[in-house]
Amino acid sequence: MTIAATTNTTGPTAEIRDTIEQLNAPSMITRESAAASLNSADFLRLMTAQLANQDPLEPQSNEQMLAQLAQFSSLENETASRTALNDIADKLDALIVAQEAAAAAASALGASQAGAGKPEITAIT
Repeated sequence: MTIAATTNTTGPTAEIRDTIEQLNAPSMITRESAAASLNSADFLRLMTAQLANQDPLEPQSNEQMLAQLAQFSSLENETASRTALNDIADKLDALIVAQEAAAAAASALGASQAGAGKPEITAIT
């Protein structure tokens, strides 16, 4: 016995359902610039090349060196934050998939229970 559930696909409830499905959809945001693809090793390589090729009669000032080191620290913090946020996004995506599977199982169970009806007692022995 197959029971098919019919749903109303028009009206405000369908719009609400569509909005909820869009909000619960796994994230697919991928934005990465050329600068974002550089890592700390690339930054250190650039900084050491700059130091090796600077004019010995006019070396880089301490302020400029400190500014570059602050940029390096900022880059490290940004990389760690991006990694943590990507981990959180992956876990949320997995949670959404699990919730959708649980909702599908619950609705399938509810549909099969709805078709069963109440059992009748015919005799007590």
